[in-house]
Amino acid sequence: MMVNLALPSLSRDFAVEPAHIVWVVNVYQVVIAICLFPLGALGERFGHKTIYFWGMLLFTVGSALCAEASGFATLIAARALQGIGAAGIMSVNIALVRFIFPRRLIGRGIGYNTLIVALSTTAGPTLGSLILSVAPWPWLFIVNIPLGVIGTVLAAAALPPSPRSSRAHDWAGAGLIALAVGLPILAVDGIGRGDAIPLLAVQFVLGILFLVLLVRHQLARPEPMLPLDLLRTPIIRLSAATSSCSYIVQGLSFVALPFYFHDSLGLDLLDVGLLMTPWPLAVAVASPISGRLSDRYSAGALGTLGLALLALGMALLALLPAAPAHWDILWRMSLCGLGFGLFQTPNSRAIIMHAPANRSGGASAIQAGSRLLGQALGAALVATIFGSLPQLGPIGAIYLGALFAGLACLVSSLRLDWRKTT
Repeated sequence: MMVNLALPSLSRDFAVEPAHIVWVVNVYQVVIAICLFPLGALGERFGHKTIYFWGMLLFTVGSALCAEASGFATLIAARALQGIGAAGIMSVNIALVRFIFPRRLIGRGIGYNTLIVALSTTAGPTLGSLILSVAPWPWLFIVNIPLGVIGTVLAAAALPPSPRSSRAHDWAGAGLIALAVGLPILAVDGIGRGDAIPLLAVQFVLGILFLVLLVRHQLARPEPMLPLDLLRTPIIRLSAATSSCSYIVQGLSFVALPFYFHDSLGLDLLDVGLLMTPWPLAVAVASPISGRLSDRYSAGALGTLGLALLALGMALLALLPAAPAHWDILWRMSLCGLGFGLFQTPNSRAIIMHAPANRSGGASAIQAGSRLLGQALGAALVATIFGSLPQLGPIGAIYLGALFAGLACLVSSLRLDWRKTT
């Protein structure tokens, strides 16, 4: 989130077009999406605590390298290393919650976890804008270093052990995941760059081919790295689809809105950070409440209500007047965050609690993977709009976000049941 605020500054400093500078965000998300399932599988083999520890350590090292980056390519490489570390953390995060909290309090545990993430995200825009108002962009990464060191030490000392599997790691599956995920995203970005149509077609076709090979390869394994066995459960499948659609909205918005506030409205970076804050702050407020409710009511009911509020908030953001008052933006952002927070925790609970305990790593990877896939696609869609349809600008991206929020609400409604099911 802090890095998103720096995109306009990075674009100027590195003399890189906006359609390309978004890869500072994209490469991080794409690498996470590629590494998430392999690292989730390694968590089931070597223990979730071990993967979390090494993920935190790599993220900290990547932050230091980002701060030292002297060119665009170097920054992209360092962000990729950060992404590997973040994938390790995300792949086992919710699985660890399952081994920390008793079953009857899982919803609350996920709610507390979401609260911490949301509070961090809330502080991000304000802290990032304050940093950028007094210091250059490398300080956005420097502040991660002491926090990463503390997190690494705490992970080693405090996280509980978890069951381990004796299965061999599926390196072929990991390679197929990288190709099946990476090629289509590169093709979407290539549309924005104006790449030749034959090249784009080859990338899309190869991506589909590798996806088919991946599915066939995984179906032949008793405990697949790509948890297709879990996706056979309807509630998990629908929850993952709902999550992807909703995170497209978030990923798209968190990239497009800073450009809208800074370039279209002419606001300074401090104002941009403050205007981005209400969304994650409202998520932080709603998450513990929805966590408690998720122990009583179904994810379909809570998620559909929350996503309806998100769709309404996005539509209202898209319909902002030409020179809106700060208050008009703040309450719309708060409505988006409230709806997102109401949806997020029950959806995560539905995924993790409908999976067997020995497949918690796979369920956690589904939860995180659907999120990162959505965020990466959202950012790639913004790059496509900026590159191929610049006349639409950030507002065009916000309209698209409203459509995806409505789609997420529709998918969530397929799970609609006011009774708690698990």
